[in-house]
Amino acid sequence: MLTHINKNGEAVMVDVGDKEITARTAKAYARIKMKSETLEALLNSDLKKGDGLAAARVASIMGAKKTSELIPLCHNIPIDSITVDFEKEGDTALGIYVNAKCTYKTGIEMEALTGACVAALTVYDMCKAIDRDMVIEEVKLLKKTGGKNDYER
Repeated sequence: MLTHINKNGEAVMVDVGDKEITARTAKAYARIKMKSETLEALLNSDLKKGDGLAAARVASIMGAKKTSELIPLCHNIPIDSITVDFEKEGDTALGIYVNAKCTYKTGIEMEALTGACVAALTVYDMCKAIDRDMVIEEVKLLKKTGGKNDYER
């Protein structure tokens, strides 16, 4: 049963009013593939636009904080923390890891996923002058804790 669809098939926001407040976490991942020269320029802060990783980190946090404004049925939740880490994957890819935490009645997965997407898009924007062939290959939830169902990929 889909939680965002009522008995008439209409979209609804889930009522979390009676749910218990618990500590919740989520970890999301995005991967962006690019030319090896592009990845080296990004990692060495050698882009004409500036420090691409710093821009992507801030954009990720900002994006996560705006999730309820972007995803129509998401709750506006109090975010306790968001961290963003980058990892070189081979010679041609960057892994983006977003960890988000909250203490609330509903989870924080969408915020972590939005943060990962926005970080990948920002990397693309920062590097597009030197590499138009970049591909955001993957965005996925790796882990969530708290609430009714924990999840780990």
